[in-house]
Amino acid sequence: MSHTERMPRTRTYLMCPPEHFTVEYAINPWMDTTAPVDPVLALKQWQMLHDTLADLGHQVHVLSPQPGLPDMVFAANGAFSVDGTVYGARFKHPQRAAEAAFHQLFYASGAWRFADPAFVNEGEGDFAYLPNAYGGLILAGYGFRTDPAAHAEAQEVLGRPVVSLKLVDPAYYHLDTALAALDDRNVTYYPDAFSAASQRVLRQLFPDAVLADRADAEAFGLNLVSDGRNVVLNTEAAGMADKVRAAGYTPVTVDLSELKRGGGSVKCAVAELRP
Repeated sequence: MSHTERMPRTRTYLMCPPEHFTVEYAINPWMDTTAPVDPVLALKQWQMLHDTLADLGHQVHVLSPQPGLPDMVFAANGAFSVDGTVYGARFKHPQRAAEAAFHQLFYASGAWRFADPAFVNEGEGDFAYLPNAYGGLILAGYGFRTDPAAHAEAQEVLGRPVVSLKLVDPAYYHLDTALAALDDRNVTYYPDAFSAASQRVLRQLFPDAVLADRADAEAFGLNLVSDGRNVVLNTEAAGMADKVRAAGYTPVTVDLSELKRGGGSVKCAVAELRP
């Protein structure tokens, strides 16, 4: 695909404002309970991300935040949807377990087919869908949060082939911190976040992938949202912005420094809805 053929596709997203966002426990290497969060700044940065997606022409639904669930802002973790079917989340850590029910209530309000999972999985944190790759392909991460058995369960629920990818660096504990879909058929990823075998799989499936380096990953540059042309990523990830620009995409940067304190960035805060 030439750079002139990068075309956006209108998306539908779900976000949850960080009205109760704090870092009061540590369940990933990025969380520091001794560093206070600025709640006003966190909400301002979240709103900028919301408005950026809306200004790009996408529809953004908002999930109501709940007291006592500070990580609900990371809306991508609550479920994974493909063609109107939703595979629900079952969180590994008890601090986040109650979030799943509020996501299920959201889907119950629409014309979604919802499947309650039997195995631990954290929604789009560990699942990515590429509708035009190999007829519709799901990439699924495991190693830190999601039970590999959830991959087979998701395949049965969603009726799409699932490729399991092993994460090996605890700093990149979810797939969406190490890999992102740039469009409906191609990805960007940080190779060293994956096992040697998973790297071979990714090279075979995506020979034209945009490869990130450790600096990109540490800046949460892989935790991005793309509509096929516009790649929304955090301001800190300047090197990643240069890489996607060189590949023919248009980087759009948003400062999410406060959300990074919780171990997330752009993609963690945005679930894609696929009716």
